[in-house]
Amino acid sequence: MTIRVMLVDDQVLLRTGFRMVLAAQPDMEVVAEAGDGVEALQVLRSTAVDVVLMDVRMPKLDGVEATRRICSEPEPPKVLILTTFDLDEYAFSGLKAGASGFMLKDVPPGELLAAIRAVHSGDAVVAPSTTRRLLDRFAPMLPSVGQEPQHKELERLTEREREVMILVAQGLSNGEIAARLVLSEATVKTHVGRILTKLGLRDRVQVVVLAYETGLVRAGGHG
Repeated sequence: MTIRVMLVDDQVLLRTGFRMVLAAQPDMEVVAEAGDGVEALQVLRSTAVDVVLMDVRMPKLDGVEATRRICSEPEPPKVLILTTFDLDEYAFSGLKAGASGFMLKDVPPGELLAAIRAVHSGDAVVAPSTTRRLLDRFAPMLPSVGQEPQHKELERLTEREREVMILVAQGLSNGEIAARLVLSEATVKTHVGRILTKLGLRDRVQVVVLAYETGLVRAGGHG
Protein backbone atom coordinates (compact mmCIF):
# COMPACT_ATOMS: atom_id res chain seq x y z
CA MET A 1 0.00 0.00 0.00
CA THR A 2 1.41 3.37 -1.02
CA ILE A 3 1.49 6.14 1.60
CA ARG A 4 0.23 9.37 0.03
CA VAL A 5 2.25 12.27 1.43
CA MET A 6 1.69 16.01 1.27
CA LEU A 7 4.55 18.48 1.82
CA VAL A 8 3.65 21.82 3.44
CA ASP A 9 6.56 24.26 3.73
CA ASP A 10 7.16 27.79 2.48
CA GLN A 11 10.72 26.91 1.43
CA VAL A 12 10.70 25.36 -2.05
CA LEU A 13 14.22 23.99 -1.64
CA LEU A 14 13.24 22.02 1.47
CA ARG A 15 10.16 20.59 -0.25
CA THR A 16 12.35 19.55 -3.18
CA GLY A 17 14.77 17.76 -0.84
CA PHE A 18 12.00 15.92 0.98
CA ARG A 19 10.35 15.00 -2.33
CA MET A 20 13.57 13.44 -3.61
CA VAL A 21 13.94 11.36 -0.45
CA LEU A 22 10.34 10.16 -0.53
CA ALA A 23 10.32 9.49 -4.28
CA ALA A 24 13.04 6.87 -3.80
CA GLN A 25 10.74 4.84 -1.54
CA PRO A 26 8.59 2.10 -3.11
CA ASP A 27 5.84 2.59 -0.52
CA MET A 28 5.56 6.40 -0.64
CA GLU A 29 4.34 9.01 -3.10
CA VAL A 30 4.25 12.79 -2.80
CA VAL A 31 0.75 13.59 -4.07
CA ALA A 32 0.58 17.29 -3.15
CA GLU A 33 2.56 20.30 -1.98
CA ALA A 34 1.67 23.65 -0.44
CA GLY A 35 3.60 26.76 0.55
CA ASP A 36 1.41 27.80 3.49
CA GLY A 37 -1.46 26.62 5.68
CA VAL A 38 -4.20 28.27 3.60
CA GLU A 39 -3.00 26.57 0.43
CA ALA A 40 -2.68 23.25 2.29
CA LEU A 41 -6.33 23.36 3.39
CA GLN A 42 -7.46 24.17 -0.14
CA VAL A 43 -5.44 21.32 -1.68
CA LEU A 44 -6.70 18.81 0.88
CA ARG A 45 -10.29 19.45 -0.19
CA SER A 46 -9.60 17.80 -3.53
CA THR A 47 -6.65 15.49 -2.85
CA ALA A 48 -6.59 12.25 -0.86
CA VAL A 49 -3.63 12.35 1.55
CA ASP A 50 -2.49 9.91 4.26
CA VAL A 51 0.31 11.88 5.95
CA VAL A 52 1.00 15.64 5.94
CA LEU A 53 4.55 16.85 6.64
CA MET A 54 3.76 20.23 8.16
CA ASP A 55 6.15 23.14 8.65
CA VAL A 56 5.35 25.34 11.66
CA ARG A 57 6.35 28.86 10.70
CA MET A 58 4.67 29.90 7.47
CA PRO A 59 2.97 33.02 6.09
CA LYS A 60 -0.85 33.45 5.93
CA LEU A 61 -1.62 30.49 8.22
CA ASP A 62 0.94 28.81 10.46
CA GLY A 63 1.34 25.07 10.86
CA VAL A 64 -0.32 24.90 14.28
CA GLU A 65 -3.60 26.46 13.16
CA ALA A 66 -3.50 24.51 9.88
CA THR A 67 -3.02 21.31 11.90
CA ARG A 68 -5.92 22.19 14.17
CA ARG A 69 -8.23 22.74 11.20
CA ILE A 70 -7.07 19.59 9.40
CA CYS A 71 -7.48 17.40 12.49
CA SER A 72 -10.99 18.73 13.14
CA GLU A 73 -12.17 17.29 9.83
CA PRO A 74 -13.79 13.84 9.67
CA GLU A 75 -11.18 11.15 8.90
CA PRO A 76 -8.28 13.58 8.58
CA PRO A 77 -4.79 12.63 7.37
CA LYS A 78 -2.08 12.20 9.99
CA VAL A 79 0.03 15.30 10.57
CA LEU A 80 3.75 15.14 11.30
CA ILE A 81 5.14 18.53 12.30
CA LEU A 82 8.61 19.52 11.15
CA THR A 83 10.46 22.11 13.22
CA THR A 84 13.79 23.86 12.71
CA PHE A 85 14.64 23.95 16.41
CA ASP A 86 14.02 21.27 19.02
CA LEU A 87 12.87 24.03 21.37
CA ASP A 88 10.33 25.42 18.93
CA GLU A 89 7.60 26.87 21.13
CA TYR A 90 5.01 25.91 18.53
CA ALA A 91 5.69 22.18 18.64
CA PHE A 92 3.80 21.58 21.90
CA SER A 93 0.85 23.58 20.53
CA GLY A 94 1.01 21.47 17.40
CA LEU A 95 0.73 18.27 19.41
CA LYS A 96 -2.26 19.67 21.30
CA ALA A 97 -3.80 20.68 17.96
CA GLY A 98 -3.83 17.04 16.90
CA ALA A 99 -0.48 16.32 15.26
CA SER A 100 0.76 12.74 15.56
CA GLY A 101 4.28 13.87 16.36
CA PHE A 102 7.11 16.16 15.43
CA MET A 103 10.56 15.81 13.93
CA LEU A 104 13.47 18.16 13.35
CA LYS A 105 13.98 19.29 9.76
CA ASP A 106 17.59 18.09 9.81
CA VAL A 107 16.58 14.57 10.86
CA PRO A 108 18.44 11.80 8.98
CA PRO A 109 16.36 10.57 6.00
CA GLY A 110 15.97 7.09 7.51
CA GLU A 111 14.41 8.50 10.66
CA LEU A 112 12.04 10.71 8.70
CA LEU A 113 10.88 7.75 6.59
CA ALA A 114 10.41 5.62 9.70
CA ALA A 115 8.38 8.43 11.28
CA ILE A 116 6.09 8.72 8.25
CA ARG A 117 5.48 4.96 8.29
CA ALA A 118 4.87 5.04 12.04
CA VAL A 119 2.23 7.77 12.00
CA HIS A 120 0.60 6.20 8.95
CA SER A 121 0.22 2.93 10.86
CA GLY A 122 -1.46 4.77 13.73
CA ASP A 123 1.50 5.17 16.05
CA ALA A 124 2.93 8.48 17.19
CA VAL A 125 6.37 9.95 16.87
CA VAL A 126 7.71 11.86 19.84
CA ALA A 127 11.48 11.84 20.20
CA PRO A 128 12.16 11.47 23.95
CA SER A 129 15.08 13.92 24.17
CA THR A 130 13.30 16.56 22.11
CA THR A 131 10.09 16.09 24.09
CA ARG A 132 11.85 16.53 27.40
CA ARG A 133 13.64 19.70 26.28
CA LEU A 134 10.42 21.07 24.84
CA LEU A 135 8.43 20.35 27.98
CA ASP A 136 11.17 21.70 30.24
CA ARG A 137 10.54 25.01 28.54
CA PHE A 138 6.85 24.80 29.44
CA ALA A 139 7.54 23.73 33.04
CA PRO A 140 6.31 27.04 34.54
CA MET A 141 2.88 26.38 33.03
CA LEU A 142 2.70 22.83 34.33
CA PRO A 143 1.57 21.68 37.80
CA SER A 144 4.06 22.12 40.64
CA VAL A 145 6.00 19.18 42.01
CA GLY A 146 3.73 18.56 44.98
CA GLN A 147 0.51 18.89 43.05
CA GLU A 148 -1.53 15.77 42.48
CA PRO A 149 -2.76 14.94 38.96
CA GLN A 150 -6.02 16.78 38.39
CA HIS A 151 -7.48 14.64 35.62
CA LYS A 152 -10.17 12.52 37.28
CA GLU A 153 -10.07 9.93 34.52
CA LEU A 154 -6.56 9.02 35.70
CA GLU A 155 -8.24 7.41 38.70
CA ARG A 156 -9.69 4.80 36.35
CA LEU A 157 -6.23 3.48 35.55
CA THR A 158 -4.77 0.50 37.36
CA GLU A 159 -1.35 0.88 38.99
CA ARG A 160 0.23 -0.99 36.09
CA GLU A 161 -1.52 1.23 33.54
CA ARG A 162 -0.22 4.33 35.33
CA GLU A 163 3.29 2.86 35.17
CA VAL A 164 2.92 2.26 31.45
CA MET A 165 1.47 5.74 30.88
CA ILE A 166 4.42 7.37 32.63
CA LEU A 167 6.88 5.46 30.43
CA VAL A 168 4.91 6.31 27.28
CA ALA A 169 5.04 9.97 28.36
CA GLN A 170 8.82 9.70 28.68
CA GLY A 171 8.98 8.67 25.03
CA LEU A 172 9.66 4.94 25.41
CA SER A 173 8.49 2.54 22.70
CA ASN A 174 6.39 -0.53 23.50
CA GLY A 175 9.52 -2.67 23.24
CA GLU A 176 11.45 -0.47 25.66
CA ILE A 177 8.53 -0.42 28.10
CA ALA A 178 8.28 -4.23 27.89
CA ALA A 179 11.98 -4.54 28.77
CA ARG A 180 11.71 -2.03 31.62
CA LEU A 181 8.66 -3.68 33.22
CA VAL A 182 9.59 -7.27 32.27
CA LEU A 183 6.40 -7.77 30.26
CA SER A 184 5.75 -9.04 26.74
CA GLU A 185 5.39 -6.39 24.05
CA ALA A 186 1.86 -7.68 23.34
CA THR A 187 0.92 -7.06 26.99
CA VAL A 188 2.28 -3.52 26.84
CA LYS A 189 0.30 -2.89 23.65
CA THR A 190 -2.85 -4.08 25.46
CA HIS A 191 -2.15 -1.73 28.38
CA VAL A 192 -1.61 1.22 26.02
CA GLY A 193 -4.88 0.42 24.26
CA ARG A 194 -6.74 0.38 27.59
CA ILE A 195 -5.16 3.67 28.62
CA LEU A 196 -6.31 5.32 25.37
CA THR A 197 -9.82 3.92 25.79
CA LYS A 198 -10.21 4.83 29.46
CA LEU A 199 -8.92 8.36 28.98
CA GLY A 200 -10.62 8.97 25.63
CA LEU A 201 -7.32 9.72 23.91
CA ARG A 202 -6.51 9.30 20.22
CA ASP A 203 -2.87 8.22 20.36
CA ARG A 204 0.41 8.22 22.28
CA VAL A 205 1.01 11.91 21.64
CA GLN A 206 -2.13 12.80 23.55
CA VAL A 207 -0.95 10.50 26.36
CA VAL A 208 2.29 12.52 26.54
CA VAL A 209 0.49 15.87 26.59
CA LEU A 210 -2.02 14.75 29.24
CA ALA A 211 0.65 13.19 31.46
CA TYR A 212 2.57 16.46 31.57
CA GLU A 213 -0.49 18.69 31.88
CA THR A 214 -1.82 16.74 34.86
CA GLY A 215 1.54 16.45 36.59
CA LEU A 216 1.65 12.65 36.30
CA VAL A 217 5.04 13.23 34.69
CA ARG A 218 7.04 16.36 35.37
CA ALA A 219 9.18 18.23 32.89
CA GLY A 220 12.78 17.13 33.19
CA GLY A 221 11.92 14.36 35.60
CA HIS A 222 9.86 11.27 36.22
CA GLY A 223 6.39 10.60 37.44
